Order: sequence, then structure tokens, then C-alpha cells
Amino acid sequence: MPINETLSTYSDWLYTTAAAIYVVALMFTLIEQGFGAKGRLATERAKLRARELVGAGGPPVEEVPAAQREVGRPERIGRMGAALLVLGALLQLSAIVLRGLAVHRAPWGNMYEYGMAVTFITVVTWLVVMSKFPVRHLTGFLLLPVVILMFVNGTLLYTTAAPVQPALQSYWLVIHVSAAIIGSGVFLVPGVASVLYLFRAAHDKDSAKFARFAPKLPAADVLDRIAYRTTIFAFPVFTFGVLCGAVWAESAWGRFWGWDPKETVAFIAWVVYAAYLHSRATAGWRGARAAAINIVGFAAIVFNLFFVNLVTAGLHSYAGVG
Repeated sequence: MPINETLSTYSDWLYTTAAAIYVVALMFTLIEQGFGAKGRLATERAKLRARELVGAGGPPVEEVPAAQREVGRPERIGRMGAALLVLGALLQLSAIVLRGLAVHRAPWGNMYEYGMAVTFITVVTWLVVMSKFPVRHLTGFLLLPVVILMFVNGTLLYTTAAPVQPALQSYWLVIHVSAAIIGSGVFLVPGVASVLYLFRAAHDKDSAKFARFAPKLPAADVLDRIAYRTTIFAFPVFTFGVLCGAVWAESAWGRFWGWDPKETVAFIAWVVYAAYLHSRATAGWRGARAAAINIVGFAAIVFNLFFVNLVTAGLHSYAGVG
């Protein structure tokens, strides 16, 4: 079927608009991160004083409901940034859908479409994390790599709408690649959380030095739980994608595994994340060691996404820029 150029153009416009909205949301969240620290520190001090009064035999202090607390300007700006994040995600989803309608197939047949879908999954994952943990002020740390990836994807990796090559014209494109997209997109969140965890853990060793930074990062336990829970969700999906890739390889190339560069790095990433989950479940390897392993796994994912697809030669080269 012919390519619908009109829908393809609308998809490109929506993608660009979503990227621009993410940039504005990034600025808003950085304002909350930088100028909302005093308010968060005052809240923590108030809670500490309340506990001290109760411990000294004083009357119990009633907790003020969150909805009744005075909201400062930085927090209001942060909420605006979160609203813009939702708007950007909706526009990016629309761009993906229109791209698929324009090409009459699953919209992840080349690096541009793949990157568009991966960054969307990352944003959606973070929105879910924000609904579970009080980490909205950390959105800037997550949006910064997303914006960079979207800029590189929309400029250096952009590909005009076109049919996929014959090797990709299979139902496995939907099953295998979609699993890889979800796994890779979610893995960005624990990667960022683990980096922040290492900073928090390093500063926690010196309480006096960390006094200035305490309002800016949540407790190390919160960051550790975010990294673990998102990884434990992404790992089975990524495993399913690797297994489906092996089945597709047997159908297309006559073998399940051939140590192609992309297959090799994907296997390395899988081993690293398996090691992370094992170490995280082992008391002696929790904390900074487990976070470091998680970061290595995320580095393998990024390496596989860009270097292997764009630089090395292999059977997966057809999924590159062209």
C-alpha cells in the first residue's frame, strides 16, 4: 500500500512538538528541583520537631493533610511541569500511531521509529513512578537523557516513512521488537535511579556535608526501591524479547543464535541485569554494589541501541538508519 505522506507529516510535527514540550517541562522541573528545596527541608524539619515533642512527652501532633498544606511557587511550577509531561506523552503517542497508520505496519521498523517508541515508554514509566513515589522534583534527571535521545533521534537518525525491508516483513516485528522497546524504555528509569542512589549514598556517609543536598534527593531506600521495582518489571519483558528474537532468527536465518554483535550485547545486558536482581536479593550485595551493576546493565542497553546498530556490521544492520 502507498505511504500516506499527510499522516507521516503530521506524525513528524507531533514528535517535534512533544520534544519541545518535554524541554519546557524539563525547565519547570529544574526550577522545582532548585528552588523547592527549602520548602522540602522545612517540611522535614517540622516532622522532626513533631517527633521530638511526642518523644518528650508532649501532645501528639496531627499531620496536616497534603491537600491542605500551603503550596509554594516552585511546587506549583513543578506540577505544571508534570502536566506538560503528560501532554507531551499524549502527543508522542499520537505521533507513533500516525506513523503506523502512514506506513501501514508496526511503527518501529527503523532506528528513528524505534527511538521514538523507546523514549515514549520511558516517559510513561516515569509517570507511573511519580504516582507511586514522591519524586516529581527529580523529573529533570529523567527528562534530560530523554530530550537528548529525542533530539539525536529526530535529527541524525530521522528516516522518511517507507515500507520495511523484506527481512522485517514478519509478525515477529510486532512481538520481538515491541518487547525490546518496552524493556529498553523501562530500563532507562532504573539506570537514572541507580545513578542518583550512588550520589545519595556517597553523601550519606558525611551527614554534615550532605545537609545541603538532603532536600534535593529522596532517601536512598526510595531510590533503591524505584530501581529494583522497575528493573524487576522490565527484565521479564526483555527476556521475552530475547527469546522471541531467537525464534525469529531460526525462522529467518536457520539458527537460533549466531553471536551476531547485537545478539551478543543483548545477552551481556541480560546477564548483567540477572546479576543485579540476584545481588539485590542478596543482603550482602544490596545498596551501592547493586546500583553499580544496574548502571552497567543500562550502559550495555545504550551501547546496543546506538553503537551496535549504527557502527558495527551484522545481520541486524538492516534495522539501522536507512
